[in-house]
Amino acid sequence: MFVKVCGATTAEEVRAVADAGADLLGLWHGVSRGRADLPAGRLAELAAEARATGRLRSVLVTFGSDPTALARIAAGAGTDWVQLHGYQRPALVRALRAELPERVHIVKVLHVRGGSCPEASLIRAYERAGTDLFLLDSATDDGRVGSTAHTLDDTTAAALADRMERSFLLAGGLRPDNRDRFGATLAHPGFLGIDVDSAVRGDAGLLDGAQTADLVRAWKTP
Repeated sequence: MFVKVCGATTAEEVRAVADAGADLLGLWHGVSRGRADLPAGRLAELAAEARATGRLRSVLVTFGSDPTALARIAAGAGTDWVQLHGYQRPALVRALRAELPERVHIVKVLHVRGGSCPEASLIRAYERAGTDLFLLDSATDDGRVGSTAHTLDDTTAAALADRMERSFLLAGGLRPDNRDRFGATLAHPGFLGIDVDSAVRGDAGLLDGAQTADLVRAWKTP
């Protein structure tokens, strides 16, 4: 199981989550007004910090929709994955895949609002366009997406996973104490790991090593 921790802004956070046992580090760029949004130069610095841990793979997390710009930023930072948040179309995935080296994985987020996913009908198109894996995340009733801390319904997530041929990560309000709420999703053959943000932040709002370690233990060794 992969554990992805999202939204680092300092080198200290990068080292802390690596020491805590995380596998993937999400770095935001092109997330307008996002609390952890990074300029391209800072993104590259923190991606280098992630590589230096010898453990973490870095993930460019973005709402961007310019494939050429995204490929340039990913190449400049040396990120391992590009995660497309928001409602980018399959055509964007196809164009981005053409510009990225094969080693860089493309992750498309699928947003679940209530019991439905507006992108569900596009899953096959995303796969044909070059999506390597999906991330299932919750959207709020007012339409906010990304780091909402809203918990997905297990049955809804598992049913959505049944429509995929690619593996997926699970996000949305995951905590050390709620692993047992996702029995169907964790048992799915496509389940690859989890993505967390709010649950591993300390009082100052920064990613916390001790809280990350608690979550890693709870999910990897229940």
